[in-house]
Amino acid sequence: MSAKSRGPVKLSFERKTVRIAINDIAPLHQVAPAVKKGVKYRQICSSIREVGTIEPPVVLRSGEAGKYIMLDGHLRLEACKDLAHTHLVCLIAIDDEAFTYNRHISRLAAVQEHKMIVRAIERGVPEKTIAKALDVRIPTLRAKTQMLHGICSEAVDLLKDKHVPVHTFGALKKMTPLRQIEAAELMISMNIFSQGYAASLLASTPKEQLVEPDKPKKVKGLTERQMDMMARESTSLDREFKMVEQSYGGDHLELVLTIGYLRKLIDNTRVTRYLERNYQEIYAEFRRLVDSGQGAT
Repeated sequence: MSAKSRGPVKLSFERKTVRIAINDIAPLHQVAPAVKKGVKYRQICSSIREVGTIEPPVVLRSGEAGKYIMLDGHLRLEACKDLAHTHLVCLIAIDDEAFTYNRHISRLAAVQEHKMIVRAIERGVPEKTIAKALDVRIPTLRAKTQMLHGICSEAVDLLKDKHVPVHTFGALKKMTPLRQIEAAELMISMNIFSQGYAASLLASTPKEQLVEPDKPKKVKGLTERQMDMMARESTSLDREFKMVEQSYGGDHLELVLTIGYLRKLIDNTRVTRYLERNYQEIYAEFRRLVDSGQGAT
């Protein structure tokens, strides 16, 4: 489709941000006291206190002159109230479609946060300021800064938009690059990125796929013998999976053809009557195969 046939792109927001009095913004819901006690809320407060509001909240004109409805940014609004701010710079949504705005926002993932921290340090921002903005201690900030050292670029790319704990990367660092990629793909397929799952993947990693193969693996709660057994079982499962993967296409094709042939037999009234009269067990098995094979075709 050409650019002319698509027509002009409709803007969802006014072109300029607006500085609005906080008292003129009506929230759609109240922030629960339990939320305000959480880590995320403390981080937002610390960030606004140290560097200001980086991402403008989104509001909609209410219809009453000078009054607005908060669409996205309730925590930022509440934090500014708690910090005794009187005004907030906002984006103005043009229509109600902006109510879905928050669904399209990807919250900061671990790899993205790491890159943001490194970029800030390279630009000369003091560690103390960054730590205050993120509401973390200096040692934690330094761990986040070093988080991807020893992680191959392919594994980083796989996990760049995932919420992965720092300690999970610590387990990956003990694996060779190819094993890091395998582990990242397994975490994505299972949608599990916890430190515990990473530790289990490390425990099942063969020694030749470790960065230090001669150094004993140490995983809390597992003996070296148990880890060796897990590694052997993992290798065996990988081998069996690859064999199944190689034959899957041909097996599936044969299954589809077989089910199709049996369905034609079952649909033939004369064949069905003959089988029911003389070979009831075979007919029942054919019927079962046809019924169970509906998804295969």
